[in-house]
Amino acid sequence: MDITLDTNKRYTYADYLTWIDNQTRELLDGFIRLMSPAPTLTQAKISRKLLLFLGNYIEKNNGKCQVFTAPFDVRLPQKPDEVADDKIYTVVQPDLCIVCDESKLDERGCLGAPDMVVEILSLSSQKYDLNEKCFIEIKFASIVNLHFYNSRNSLSGYSPASIRAWILSTTF
Repeated sequence: MDITLDTNKRYTYADYLTWIDNQTRELLDGFIRLMSPAPTLTQAKISRKLLLFLGNYIEKNNGKCQVFTAPFDVRLPQKPDEVADDKIYTVVQPDLCIVCDESKLDERGCLGAPDMVVEILSLSSQKYDLNEKCFIEIKFASIVNLHFYNSRNSLSGYSPASIRAWILSTTF
């Protein structure tokens, strides 16, 4: 059963934890953003390929980083010392993320910025992912390895070959 929430109200992660229903949501600076219930087949295939590629690379090189796929909560505090659930206003679920600092991980996901975020774009999510979500992720978390992958198998981010360059230049 879905619950009704005021989309004009500002919520915290503490509120988010109480929402037990069938709806997937993110919080951007405290405001609710409803998410698609499931990825398209194309998005799922891209996600699987990237997960396998990144995971295998890390494992092959005896890396300490870990790859996670949605749904996986990434809590982004506005300030480093404001990590209590009722002080966190941004919770996102990137399509994929890499976390190298194990101290950021707990049973509820990741607290703080992942080392890399990948969003797989679709026509329905592109505007949201490229504008609102990207802005919040960079503003509050200083995520610098933020990459976008679209269904035409092309990657955009900070360089034309962002994921490959990042993998080749990062010590896992």
